[in-house]
Amino acid sequence: MVKIRTRLFLTFLILVGLGFYGLVDWLLDDLRPRYLETTEEAMVDTATLLSSLLATQVSPDGQVPTGGLRAAFDDAHAREFSARIYELAKTRMAMRVYVTDARGIVLFDSDGGKDEGRDYSRWNDVYKTLRGEYGARSTRRDPNDPGTSTLHVASPIRVGGETVGVLTVCKPSGSVTQFIQRAKRKIVGAAVVAAAAVVLVGIVASAWVTRPIQKLTRYAHAVRDGKRVSLPALGRSEIGELGAAFEQMRDALEGKRYVEEYVQTLTHEMKSPLASLQGAAELLEEDVPPEQRRRFLENIRTETTRIRNVVDRLLQLSSLESRKALREVEPIGMTELVSEVLESMNPLITGKALSLEKKLDADTAVRGERFLIRQAFQNLLQNAIEFTPRGGAVSVGLRRDGEAVVLSVADTGVGIPDYALSQVFDRFYSLRRPDTGRKSSGLGLPFVREAATLHGGEATLENRPDGGAVATLRLPCIHPGN
Repeated sequence: MVKIRTRLFLTFLILVGLGFYGLVDWLLDDLRPRYLETTEEAMVDTATLLSSLLATQVSPDGQVPTGGLRAAFDDAHAREFSARIYELAKTRMAMRVYVTDARGIVLFDSDGGKDEGRDYSRWNDVYKTLRGEYGARSTRRDPNDPGTSTLHVASPIRVGGETVGVLTVCKPSGSVTQFIQRAKRKIVGAAVVAAAAVVLVGIVASAWVTRPIQKLTRYAHAVRDGKRVSLPALGRSEIGELGAAFEQMRDALEGKRYVEEYVQTLTHEMKSPLASLQGAAELLEEDVPPEQRRRFLENIRTETTRIRNVVDRLLQLSSLESRKALREVEPIGMTELVSEVLESMNPLITGKALSLEKKLDADTAVRGERFLIRQAFQNLLQNAIEFTPRGGAVSVGLRRDGEAVVLSVADTGVGIPDYALSQVFDRFYSLRRPDTGRKSSGLGLPFVREAATLHGGEATLENRPDGGAVATLRLPCIHPGN
């Protein structure tokens, strides 16, 4: 399938190519006539001047004198000169002049007098001039070679309003051809450079046009794959409007699906505690012993607390999942944050007689929301404490790994069953705690994953080779002071 960018570029290239070809072809075809027009115009002036000069020397009986003209040309041909006309080096005179009488018989030929005495009355330059018209012709020495053309421009020799002869100036087109060839090479070279520049502009323009489309395509693929991505900057063009429509559609669809999933899972999770509450309430209506009444009331308090915790954590997680960017971003010293959480969780650690091992790298800092990172680490630490048997050990590690900060929490519990490894980060999925046999809300690890993703990091949970599990929170780091 041909990409839009390629189609645009090929269409642009074809149009520009045809346009340049037509323009250059027209210029090259029009170049020779324009040069010949310029040359002919100068020859007309020369012929008029020389014919006027001869007219002043015509004898009373109408004879055209050519002696002075012959002497002038003999002297000009004998002279040595060198003239550089742009790139053309001129060392000899290339102009020929001949004079005829009123009958068209050649009286003078500057080319060594070779055609003197010949009848030129049928040549267009002489024929038309003798009849009061503009006389000019172009004759080739070789009929098949345009480069052998010679231009002939005639002017009448008039005395008292009567034409007594014709003076013709001749010039080979070879010198003109040299200028034309040089001009053609320059035009073609300029056209090639201009075409290359236009093609480059076309490449840039096609990339500029299609880049927003590529961004939007990558965004759509990321949304399809369930990744947390923000709408890229697409400008205020039609593509930008399309991207905004995509984002609105995504929000609407995700919001609908999100509500459906949460209603289903929340309903499922609430069934058990609500059934327990209903059973306890019905039993309390009967006359039961005080000890059993206290147990039922304790069960009501426990299940009520459980429902409240689920609702609180659910609200917290749903708020986090609906966000697309961080808010209160600040540099966070991870060593200080970890120490703060460890101190707040110390009563739980002491209550289970757990030993705490910690290895904290002081040169660790991230940029993000302090509350989210603190809550994520606290969730990981609480899980480790709950799954570690009394008298066991919990290990906390903090280190830099390239451009990331790695926070790990390991326990010495029984580890995670193989069937649960792929589900531990799913909402409401929970394993029974070894001490109480109860499940948690199943919302702690999903919160950790969402917080990590929002910061551009990741969260993992896996079994340790020597027993127990290790949870890892990996976040992009910053250098201290940034």
